[in-house]
Amino acid sequence: MVHGQPAPGMGESAVKILVLGVLCALVILPFVSVISTSIAPREQISRAGGLVLLPRGIDLTAYQALFSGGVVTRALLVSVGVTVVGTALSLFVSCLLAYATSRPHFVLGRPILLIVLIGMLFSPGIIPVYLMVKQTGLLNSLWSLIIPTMVSGFNVIVLRSFFQNIPDELTESATIDGAGEWTVFSRIVMPLSKAVLAVIGLFYAVGYWNSFFTALLYIDDAAKWPMQLVLRTYVVGDTAMGQADLATEFLPPQSSLQMAILVVSMVPILLVYPFLQKHFAQGVLTGAVKG
Repeated sequence: MVHGQPAPGMGESAVKILVLGVLCALVILPFVSVISTSIAPREQISRAGGLVLLPRGIDLTAYQALFSGGVVTRALLVSVGVTVVGTALSLFVSCLLAYATSRPHFVLGRPILLIVLIGMLFSPGIIPVYLMVKQTGLLNSLWSLIIPTMVSGFNVIVLRSFFQNIPDELTESATIDGAGEWTVFSRIVMPLSKAVLAVIGLFYAVGYWNSFFTALLYIDDAAKWPMQLVLRTYVVGDTAMGQADLATEFLPPQSSLQMAILVVSMVPILLVYPFLQKHFAQGVLTGAVKG
């Protein structure tokens, strides 16, 4: 290398760093703008015309208005309840289904697995599912947000592959000692599957939390709206929030309220991700690759 000349590859590295920096800025700046607008003072929001990049103070009146009661508070409770109950039920049913189809001596294993695969390839469509929900009396019920999407074929296949990778010696030794299938499943298979259960549970939780279309189809009562339907109505649909929607007489700027709703809808899932991130590589790869 000649003295004074840049080392080979330094220019290419600088370009990569620049491109990555620009991409990171494009991803981060919208989040910063959303959070800044939700906490910016009223005067600054008025001068900025709606969106603020850097607030000149902190004003939490938008969050106080949202959590004082009303549609957002109810929607947050609905979303949390649906996500917790739905994730627990989905994990339980999916694990039972995956474990049953992974057992070589289970006679109905292959037919059930075939039904799961067919369900992954062919969707019945919106109208048949709506008619089924209506005939079962689930319309305008929170169960309509859980039961129609309770089982994911992909997640069942991943769990089944993971269960098949568990050494047969463990289950056979427990069977020889007199353990039944439920004991083997609950005391041996499930404790060994914490990584894949964390990943699949997160998949289900994100699906329940972000779902708004099922609520749009099946829920007519605004008191049963989940958070994402509120987000779609008041942020995407740009519907103004009034005193009838919030249990407060003082209304912050609409831009501040909209961005605060957006922050509230994102925070719960963002808080869960760091605790499950370490399980992603192990859970997904082990469950998806056999051998």
